[in-house]
Amino acid sequence: MASELIFRGQNESHQAADSYSPKPPKPWLLTLRPIRYILREQRLLCVLAGIAIATVIFALLPSGGHRHTEPISFDSSSSAFTHPMRHKYYEPAMVSGRSTGGKIPLGLKRKGLRIVVTGGAGFVGSHLVDRLISRGDSVIVVDNFFTGRKENVMHHFKNPRFEMIRHDVVEPLLLEVDQIYHLACPASPVHYKHNPVKTIKTNVVGTLNMLGLAKRVGARFLLTSTSEVYGDPLQHPQVETYWGNVNPIGVRSCYDEGKRTAETLAMDYHRGAGVEVRIARIFNTYGPRMCIDDGRVVSNFVAQALRKEPMTVYGDGKQTRSFQYVSDLVEGLMRLMEGEHVGPFNLGNPGEFTMLELAQVMHINTFFISCMI
Repeated sequence: MASELIFRGQNESHQAADSYSPKPPKPWLLTLRPIRYILREQRLLCVLAGIAIATVIFALLPSGGHRHTEPISFDSSSSAFTHPMRHKYYEPAMVSGRSTGGKIPLGLKRKGLRIVVTGGAGFVGSHLVDRLISRGDSVIVVDNFFTGRKENVMHHFKNPRFEMIRHDVVEPLLLEVDQIYHLACPASPVHYKHNPVKTIKTNVVGTLNMLGLAKRVGARFLLTSTSEVYGDPLQHPQVETYWGNVNPIGVRSCYDEGKRTAETLAMDYHRGAGVEVRIARIFNTYGPRMCIDDGRVVSNFVAQALRKEPMTVYGDGKQTRSFQYVSDLVEGLMRLMEGEHVGPFNLGNPGEFTMLELAQVMHINTFFISCMI
């Protein structure tokens, strides 16, 4: 049959193919091939150059190592901490070019934080902005300039790490930040009584907006509350566990009850939404950039002394007040923000003075200033 036909010589060719075997490979060729590959197109020169560059880079970089943190202590005589402290999430801390501890990866430095300060053009806020900028952070000031002034932060206008937004915190604001210092609210009776409804809206709605921002971006939130939450206290001095003696319908309640509600909101966001909050209750503060006509006792005495008028003391002058300098307050706010405790914390001076003693001190200082002039 046709399928059984075999072409002549087919068997012979198959036998010849089956009997063929290639020459065994020479072992020295396996060694020459990688050498030829490296020597082609100056590959060896490129490898040596890369090794030399890497050696130079690692030789110039500072070597990392373990640093021992120094203990943090508080000096009661100077009302100041002897060493700065940073929160563990932001380690390592660099203050005045000196590391406070922690291990820094090779070639890396502390990354500055992006911080928003509401009310940052005000008395306390502007001093806080100064400290944050000097620490190396980027700061966004949010202020509607009801009581704040551009002059308080004008010296930062050319700093690339400073931004200013004219905005009322009653309206929502979208930003990407690491920390929020919420100071926005008129703090003196003259100012917060000017528009009581606006004052309580700032305390409640403004705080709600800033807490919502902190929740969205995962920022830590610090609320500046006030000693006024204690109302007309029956306990002296007031401790943080004291609930106060308050009047919810008085002429000052727009401020007092507004701050109490703001504290409630902060704690509810902390417990319910996991927002990291800090609460500071600020007592009487004085220093540069304070408003001369805010109606508070230090401002009144200073204004009367500058006008060479008699200082007005109400009643018998035995009412006591405590006063802290603004730089001490700013230090306390920053320590609270970087610390592990929620609060609330009273920030003030434990020493108290009567109004007569304060007037005498102001009178003596005014006398010496007038003599120097």
